Amino acid sequence: MTREGDLVLVYYDDQPAVYARIEDIAPDIKKDWYQVTFQLLTIPSQKVTWILRASYIDGAPFTMGGKAMHLEEVKRLVLPEKEEAPKKTPGRGKIIPFKKT
Repeated sequence: MTREGDLVLVYYDDQPAVYARIEDIAPDIKKDWYQVTFQLLTIPSQKVTWILRASYIDGAPFTMGGKAMHLEEVKRLVLPEKEEAPKKTPGRGKIIPFKKT
């Protein structure tokens, strides 16, 4: 399920149009509908709030202004963990006594 903080690709008229970050998902006054606030990643960035069903938030197609739309979650890129070289810890070496001459 898509949730706050996730990135989505917004499709407009079945074409990828803009990336957006979901800022807030709050219940709407209508049962089973939600007010979803998006930060559109455009220049300049814009905030918009759409009233959507949970299935639309999760990628089901819907229409807006007679145009087909849907959201596609952008999967997070998981980088492989780098193997760190063992840290060299200063060990005790040979002890050499200090002698005054």
